[in-house]
Amino acid sequence: MSGSYRRRVNSHVSIRPSILYFGTPVLLLTTRNPDGTVNLAPMSSGWALGQTLVLGMSLASRTAENLQRHPEFVASAPGPELWRETDLLGGLTGRDPVPEHKRSHARFEPEKFAAAGLHPQPSDVVSVPRVAECRLQFEARVARAVPDTAQGFLTIEAEVVAVHAHPDIVIPGTQHVDPRRWSPLIYNFRHYHGLAPQVGESARTATPTATPGASAPTRRGIGLAPDPL
Repeated sequence: MSGSYRRRVNSHVSIRPSILYFGTPVLLLTTRNPDGTVNLAPMSSGWALGQTLVLGMSLASRTAENLQRHPEFVASAPGPELWRETDLLGGLTGRDPVPEHKRSHARFEPEKFAAAGLHPQPSDVVSVPRVAECRLQFEARVARAVPDTAQGFLTIEAEVVAVHAHPDIVIPGTQHVDPRRWSPLIYNFRHYHGLAPQVGESARTATPTATPGASAPTRRGIGLAPDPL
Protein backbone atom coordinates (compact mmCIF):
# COMPACT_ATOMS: atom_id res chain seq x y z
CA MET A 1 0.00 0.00 0.00
CA SER A 2 1.50 3.33 -1.03
CA GLY A 3 2.04 6.07 1.52
CA SER A 4 -0.36 8.46 -0.23
CA TYR A 5 -3.15 5.82 -0.31
CA ARG A 6 -2.55 4.97 3.35
CA ARG A 7 -2.93 8.66 4.24
CA ARG A 8 -6.24 8.83 2.37
CA VAL A 9 -7.79 5.78 4.06
CA ASN A 10 -6.67 6.96 7.49
CA SER A 11 -8.02 10.49 7.09
CA HIS A 12 -11.45 9.91 8.66
CA VAL A 13 -13.05 12.52 10.87
CA SER A 14 -15.37 11.91 13.82
CA ILE A 15 -18.92 13.19 13.20
CA ARG A 16 -22.28 13.07 14.99
CA PRO A 17 -25.05 12.86 12.34
CA SER A 18 -28.49 13.89 13.54
CA ILE A 19 -29.89 10.63 12.19
CA LEU A 20 -28.36 7.40 10.84
CA TYR A 21 -30.26 6.64 7.63
CA PHE A 22 -27.17 5.26 5.91
CA GLY A 23 -28.84 4.00 2.75
CA THR A 24 -31.88 1.88 3.61
CA PRO A 25 -34.81 0.79 1.41
CA VAL A 26 -38.14 2.57 1.75
CA LEU A 27 -41.31 0.57 2.39
CA LEU A 28 -44.92 1.75 2.21
CA LEU A 29 -46.89 0.08 5.01
CA THR A 30 -50.63 -0.48 4.83
CA THR A 31 -52.27 -1.17 8.19
CA ARG A 32 -55.80 -1.24 9.64
CA ASN A 33 -57.11 1.82 11.49
CA PRO A 34 -59.36 1.51 14.57
CA ASP A 35 -62.42 2.48 12.49
CA GLY A 36 -61.68 -0.20 9.89
CA THR A 37 -60.22 2.10 7.25
CA VAL A 38 -56.69 1.68 5.88
CA ASN A 39 -53.62 3.71 6.77
CA LEU A 40 -50.69 4.11 4.38
CA ALA A 41 -47.32 5.34 5.62
CA PRO A 42 -43.68 5.29 4.50
CA MET A 43 -40.92 3.90 6.67
CA SER A 44 -37.18 3.57 6.11
CA SER A 45 -35.90 1.43 8.97
CA GLY A 46 -36.33 -2.16 7.89
CA TRP A 47 -34.49 -5.26 6.77
CA ALA A 48 -35.16 -8.90 5.93
CA LEU A 49 -33.72 -12.12 7.33
CA GLY A 50 -34.95 -15.27 5.62
CA GLN A 51 -38.76 -14.96 5.56
CA THR A 52 -38.81 -12.39 8.37
CA LEU A 53 -39.14 -8.63 8.07
CA VAL A 54 -37.78 -6.50 10.90
CA LEU A 55 -39.16 -2.96 11.06
CA GLY A 56 -38.52 -0.02 13.34
CA MET A 57 -40.85 2.95 13.80
CA SER A 58 -41.96 5.64 16.21
CA LEU A 59 -44.21 4.44 19.01
CA ALA A 60 -46.25 7.62 18.55
CA SER A 61 -47.17 6.77 14.94
CA ARG A 62 -50.54 5.57 13.72
CA THR A 63 -48.75 2.61 12.09
CA ALA A 64 -47.27 1.46 15.41
CA GLU A 65 -50.65 1.74 17.12
CA ASN A 66 -52.35 -0.18 14.30
CA LEU A 67 -49.82 -3.03 14.27
CA GLN A 68 -50.13 -3.60 18.01
CA ARG A 69 -53.90 -3.81 17.73
CA HIS A 70 -54.32 -5.51 14.32
CA PRO A 71 -51.11 -7.50 13.68
CA GLU A 72 -51.01 -7.79 9.90
CA PHE A 73 -49.82 -5.46 7.17
CA VAL A 74 -48.44 -5.15 3.67
CA ALA A 75 -44.99 -3.74 2.99
CA SER A 76 -44.91 -2.47 -0.58
CA ALA A 77 -41.49 -1.52 -1.94
CA PRO A 78 -41.53 1.55 -4.19
CA GLY A 79 -39.03 2.05 -6.98
CA PRO A 80 -37.07 5.29 -7.47
CA GLU A 81 -39.78 6.65 -9.76
CA LEU A 82 -42.12 6.89 -6.75
CA TRP A 83 -39.93 9.12 -4.59
CA ARG A 84 -42.26 12.12 -4.90
CA GLU A 85 -45.30 10.10 -3.83
CA THR A 86 -43.28 8.61 -0.97
CA ASP A 87 -42.10 12.00 0.22
CA LEU A 88 -45.64 13.38 0.04
CA LEU A 89 -46.84 10.53 2.28
CA GLY A 90 -44.15 11.49 4.78
CA GLY A 91 -45.95 14.79 5.29
CA LEU A 92 -49.29 13.16 6.10
CA THR A 93 -50.53 11.55 9.29
CA GLY A 94 -53.48 9.35 10.14
CA ARG A 95 -53.77 10.90 13.60
CA ASP A 96 -56.30 13.63 14.35
CA PRO A 97 -55.36 15.83 16.04
CA VAL A 98 -51.86 15.86 14.58
CA PRO A 99 -49.29 14.85 17.25
CA GLU A 100 -47.31 17.77 18.59
CA HIS A 101 -43.99 16.46 17.28
CA LYS A 102 -45.42 16.36 13.72
CA ARG A 103 -47.24 19.68 13.62
CA SER A 104 -44.34 21.50 11.96
CA HIS A 105 -44.21 19.20 8.94
CA ALA A 106 -47.37 17.06 8.71
CA ARG A 107 -51.11 17.38 8.26
CA PHE A 108 -53.98 15.01 8.97
CA GLU A 109 -55.13 13.08 5.91
CA PRO A 110 -57.60 10.18 6.17
CA GLU A 111 -57.38 9.25 2.45
CA LYS A 112 -53.67 8.76 1.94
CA PHE A 113 -53.87 6.57 -1.18
CA ALA A 114 -55.83 9.24 -3.03
CA ALA A 115 -53.73 12.10 -1.65
CA ALA A 116 -50.54 10.48 -2.99
CA GLY A 117 -52.07 9.41 -6.31
CA LEU A 118 -51.65 5.72 -5.47
CA HIS A 119 -54.12 2.84 -5.76
CA PRO A 120 -55.01 -0.03 -3.40
CA GLN A 121 -54.75 -3.58 -4.72
CA PRO A 122 -56.42 -6.52 -2.89
CA SER A 123 -54.13 -8.85 -0.98
CA ASP A 124 -54.28 -12.65 -1.13
CA VAL A 125 -53.74 -13.52 2.55
CA VAL A 126 -54.01 -10.46 4.81
CA SER A 127 -56.97 -8.10 4.98
CA VAL A 128 -55.20 -4.84 4.10
CA PRO A 129 -54.39 -3.87 0.49
CA ARG A 130 -51.12 -3.63 -1.39
CA VAL A 131 -49.91 -0.54 -3.26
CA ALA A 132 -50.54 -1.30 -6.93
CA GLU A 133 -47.79 0.99 -8.21
CA CYS A 134 -45.10 -0.86 -6.22
CA ARG A 135 -43.58 -3.70 -8.22
CA LEU A 136 -42.55 -5.70 -5.14
CA GLN A 137 -44.96 -6.34 -2.26
CA PHE A 138 -44.84 -8.39 0.97
CA GLU A 139 -47.93 -9.51 2.87
CA ALA A 140 -46.97 -10.12 6.48
CA ARG A 141 -48.19 -10.90 9.98
CA VAL A 142 -46.60 -9.59 13.16
CA ALA A 143 -44.82 -12.30 15.14
CA ARG A 144 -43.41 -10.04 17.85
CA ALA A 145 -43.73 -6.36 18.75
CA VAL A 146 -41.14 -4.91 21.12
CA PRO A 147 -41.79 -1.38 22.42
CA ASP A 148 -38.86 0.67 23.67
CA THR A 149 -40.55 3.34 25.73
CA ALA A 150 -37.23 4.94 26.71
CA GLN A 151 -36.32 5.62 23.09
CA GLY A 152 -39.89 5.97 21.81
CA PHE A 153 -39.54 3.22 19.19
CA LEU A 154 -41.39 0.04 18.27
CA THR A 155 -39.54 -2.90 16.72
CA ILE A 156 -41.64 -5.34 14.71
CA GLU A 157 -40.65 -8.88 13.70
CA ALA A 158 -43.06 -10.17 11.06
CA GLU A 159 -43.52 -13.36 9.08
CA VAL A 160 -43.91 -12.81 5.34
CA VAL A 161 -46.87 -14.90 4.18
CA ALA A 162 -47.00 -13.88 0.51
CA VAL A 163 -44.70 -12.11 -1.96
CA HIS A 164 -45.89 -10.41 -5.13
CA ALA A 165 -43.63 -9.19 -7.92
CA HIS A 166 -44.42 -7.55 -11.24
CA PRO A 167 -43.54 -9.92 -14.12
CA ASP A 168 -41.13 -7.33 -15.51
CA ILE A 169 -38.77 -7.85 -12.55
CA VAL A 170 -38.98 -11.67 -12.37
CA ILE A 171 -36.54 -13.86 -14.32
CA PRO A 172 -38.81 -15.95 -16.59
CA GLY A 173 -39.27 -19.54 -15.46
CA THR A 174 -37.81 -18.88 -12.01
CA GLN A 175 -38.80 -17.61 -8.56
CA HIS A 176 -36.02 -15.00 -8.65
CA VAL A 177 -36.33 -11.24 -8.72
CA ASP A 178 -33.98 -9.94 -11.42
CA PRO A 179 -31.62 -7.51 -9.65
CA ARG A 180 -30.75 -5.90 -12.99
CA ARG A 181 -34.38 -4.94 -13.55
CA TRP A 182 -35.41 -4.10 -9.98
CA SER A 183 -34.13 -1.13 -8.05
CA PRO A 184 -35.55 -0.23 -4.63
CA LEU A 185 -35.99 3.35 -3.53
CA ILE A 186 -33.15 4.06 -1.08
CA TYR A 187 -33.35 6.63 1.72
CA ASN A 188 -29.78 7.84 2.11
CA PHE A 189 -29.32 10.43 4.89
CA ARG A 190 -32.77 11.82 4.03
CA HIS A 191 -32.13 11.94 0.29
CA TYR A 192 -33.71 9.56 -2.21
CA HIS A 193 -31.64 7.34 -4.51
CA GLY A 194 -31.98 4.34 -6.76
CA LEU A 195 -29.32 1.65 -7.08
CA ALA A 196 -26.12 2.40 -8.93
CA PRO A 197 -25.03 0.06 -11.77
CA GLN A 198 -24.04 -3.43 -10.70
CA VAL A 199 -20.33 -3.90 -9.97
CA GLY A 200 -20.34 -7.65 -9.30
CA GLU A 201 -22.28 -10.48 -7.71
CA SER A 202 -21.94 -12.71 -4.68
CA ALA A 203 -20.40 -16.15 -5.10
CA ARG A 204 -23.45 -17.43 -3.20
CA THR A 205 -26.10 -16.08 -5.55
CA ALA A 206 -28.63 -18.55 -6.94
CA THR A 207 -30.02 -16.04 -9.43
CA PRO A 208 -29.29 -16.94 -13.07
CA THR A 209 -26.80 -14.47 -14.54
CA ALA A 210 -27.85 -14.70 -18.16
CA THR A 211 -31.10 -12.76 -18.34
CA PRO A 212 -32.56 -12.33 -21.84
CA GLY A 213 -32.58 -8.68 -22.82
CA ALA A 214 -30.68 -7.52 -19.73
CA SER A 215 -27.48 -5.56 -20.07
CA ALA A 216 -24.26 -7.02 -18.72
CA PRO A 217 -23.22 -5.79 -15.28
CA THR A 218 -20.80 -2.91 -15.32
CA ARG A 219 -17.31 -3.30 -13.87
CA ARG A 220 -16.47 0.40 -14.01
CA GLY A 221 -17.40 1.18 -10.43
CA ILE A 222 -20.32 2.75 -8.66
CA GLY A 223 -22.27 5.52 -10.38
CA LEU A 224 -24.45 8.09 -8.70
CA ALA A 225 -28.20 8.29 -8.93
CA PRO A 226 -29.69 11.55 -10.19
CA ASP A 227 -29.70 14.26 -7.54
CA PRO A 228 -33.08 13.66 -5.87
CA LEU A 229 -33.87 16.85 -4.01
